[in-house]
Amino acid sequence: MARGTLRIYLGAAPGVGKTYAMLSEAHRRVERGTDCVVAFVEHHHRPRTEVMLHGLDEIPRRELEYRGGVFTEMDVDVVLARRPQVALVDELAHTNVPGSRNDKRWQDVEELLAAGIDVISTVNIQHLESLGDVVESITGVRQRETVPDEVVRRADQVELVDMSPQALRRRMAHGNIYKPDKVDAALSNYFRPGNLTALRELALLWVADRVDEYLTEYRSEHQVSAIWGSRERIVVGLTGGPEGRTLIRRAARLAEKGAGGEVLAVYISRSDGLTSASPKELAVQRTLVEDLGGTFHHVVGEDVPVALLDFARGVNATQIVLGVSRRKGWQYVFGPGVGATVARDSGPDLDVHLITHDEAGKGRGLPLARGTRLGRTRIIAGWLVGVLGPALLTLLLTNTDADLGLANDMLLFLALTVAAALLGGLYPALASAAFGSLLLNYYFTPPLHRLAIADPRNLVAIVVFVGVAVSVASVVDLAARRTQQAARLRAESEILSFLAGSVLRGETSLEALLEQVRETFNMESVALLERQSDVDPWTCAGSVGPRPCLSPEDADVDVPAGDHMALALTGRVLPAEDRRVLAAFAAQAAVVLDRRRLKHEADQAKELAEGNRIRTALLAAVSHDLRTPLAGIKVSVSSLRSADVEWSEEDQAELLAAIEEGADRLDNLVGNLLDMSRLQTGTVTPLIREIDLDEVVPMALVGVPEDSVELDVPETLPMVAVDKGLLERAVANVVENAVKYHPEGTPVLVSASVIADRVELRVVDRGPGVPDVAKDRIFEPFQRYGDAPRGAGVGLGLAVARGFTDAMGGTLAAEDTPGGGLTMVLSLPTAPARPMPQPDAPSSADAQPAEAS
Repeated sequence: MARGTLRIYLGAAPGVGKTYAMLSEAHRRVERGTDCVVAFVEHHHRPRTEVMLHGLDEIPRRELEYRGGVFTEMDVDVVLARRPQVALVDELAHTNVPGSRNDKRWQDVEELLAAGIDVISTVNIQHLESLGDVVESITGVRQRETVPDEVVRRADQVELVDMSPQALRRRMAHGNIYKPDKVDAALSNYFRPGNLTALRELALLWVADRVDEYLTEYRSEHQVSAIWGSRERIVVGLTGGPEGRTLIRRAARLAEKGAGGEVLAVYISRSDGLTSASPKELAVQRTLVEDLGGTFHHVVGEDVPVALLDFARGVNATQIVLGVSRRKGWQYVFGPGVGATVARDSGPDLDVHLITHDEAGKGRGLPLARGTRLGRTRIIAGWLVGVLGPALLTLLLTNTDADLGLANDMLLFLALTVAAALLGGLYPALASAAFGSLLLNYYFTPPLHRLAIADPRNLVAIVVFVGVAVSVASVVDLAARRTQQAARLRAESEILSFLAGSVLRGETSLEALLEQVRETFNMESVALLERQSDVDPWTCAGSVGPRPCLSPEDADVDVPAGDHMALALTGRVLPAEDRRVLAAFAAQAAVVLDRRRLKHEADQAKELAEGNRIRTALLAAVSHDLRTPLAGIKVSVSSLRSADVEWSEEDQAELLAAIEEGADRLDNLVGNLLDMSRLQTGTVTPLIREIDLDEVVPMALVGVPEDSVELDVPETLPMVAVDKGLLERAVANVVENAVKYHPEGTPVLVSASVIADRVELRVVDRGPGVPDVAKDRIFEPFQRYGDAPRGAGVGLGLAVARGFTDAMGGTLAAEDTPGGGLTMVLSLPTAPARPMPQPDAPSSADAQPAEAS
């Protein structure tokens, strides 16, 4: 059975019209005769969206009871039994009510796709799992409902539903998204122009990357080598010389002129033109290009122009930036240079920029060591000179009247042999010597036109000719081999230098290192495999590239990386000399993997050390801070029981009040210590239910003086989904902390408001405040900021409050109070909205905050 296709409408923010676009597509398909059903669509009582449901076949929802409430979810079994061609499933990131078939709605969608049903769904950019931290830094709201990026990336179609921030805010103001009582709070918080602009840019960049993946995959499948200038990609060819910095900065300026421009700096080792590289200078240039937002690539190539153009076409580059050659004028007799060759062979679809610099024309050393080995062109030329050259020379000498003598004839043939050796190496020179000696014997040595030699001196001359020719050819071939070896060793040293630098800096992750291996050796995929013993199956610890192999036997090249590790590469078979460098990469990959695991163990050890620190501080708190109220109680009780002193009623009341105050302090301290212990051991299990905030907050203020707090919690606030007991303790700790530092005579303000799908409780004091660097530290256990007086507690109140808040799915953060002081912001999730009953469907309630289309 063929797998169904998935189409996703991706929105930058709630309210851009994802659900409306999905329903419009459904109507178009129904008009074409497609069997299309509504498996689950949430219209949130928006009239225009609700109207779009008319005329579509809706699958009845499944009702589930959870903690006293009735919720509805998509009925996967009914949809599978119905087997439509297309199913509409809204809100892909939704978390199902406990008791459902799957935990997440995207898992329900996977079942439908596996059954061959096409699915159309919706999701907002803030719900992608990898972007949670980024979205939180932009909006200040942590998204609890997420979907793995891979689920969205596997979609057959991802369509962006876009809208400008101004238009979206107008829709919000007109009441097309949220109810009127929520509009003002939403516009001033989540739907601020800056937030919407940032989210829109995030969505556009994500879709652009996805489009880029589609394009790369299409070009690879169809073997498209031509440049498609869909986006400015600028490749900078580096030589390792000081001019590289100028080229990188110039390329960065070119990239800034086009939206989405990208800079890729590439250094090609073992090349004709990119020689005399300085590892130190290359490291500086690598840092520079990364600081400017580009990427650095190290590629091994036999011929610089060919390798550079292959790399540029492989990444679909549109421009190449090269520096003007550092050669002196006389050195151009050895060839046109890399820049001229690349410009000539680039074609009409790839622009080449030659940038002038201060090093131009200053020389780059003798070009005798220019080739890493004799190329195919030179070998062919050597054979032509070695075979056709003697024949043409013989034809020329026999058809002219010039009689140069046997000695001069031999020198001419010897010159051709030397030329063949210089061009093609040993074998063309040997062929030239053998063929030339036969021609000399037949045409120029008496008796003529016979393979015989009458004069012994001529025999000696021909033997000397052959010996000299063979000797010259051997020397030239040996020099070429030594040059090739030196170039290869230089390339290996450069690669190992980069590898050593990354090891010392500790910057290379396992995936980055494997990607470097893939680029360096021009392989299709690279995988690091490991197993526990010689008989256990192999597992993949990390891989890059498409279709990585799962065992060393399936790889084109495999190198052991340890006792039970192997680096497996696919793409081509590498020569034996390349395996030396590959072995170094394999060893480094094993080190990186071990380092990552050691870091994980170090993090665990750090957690254990933190637990030990808290236990030590707990003992110190028990031995010191608890002793003070105990001492006060002991003194008061001893005084009351003393028979030597007759206390007045006022004195007795004062002593009893001291006992009660000490007992309250003990109860508070012990409660916080126990709560902190529960949080550290992970035994806090909140019982989430729907409550009104105005029922909990007043109860949390029982322990503070009545005139020390001003309460502003409207009764019209939506209900919140929290644990009542945990929330009460958290609010009490926060308020008590604010009262402690708030100046006397004015009350602490406790106010609440609704923002999007959250309710914020703000506790505002006018105390000394806290610097930005200490705002996170005050939530750590046993932290008392500034000159807190003795008896002010053990520093657990805010730590317990944040722990309880996090356990309920909320957040607790500190902000500066305008005009001085500190504001504690406690953000809580609102309870799921209960939609009005519909005549054709059972009463439903979403288990999520309202998700805008």
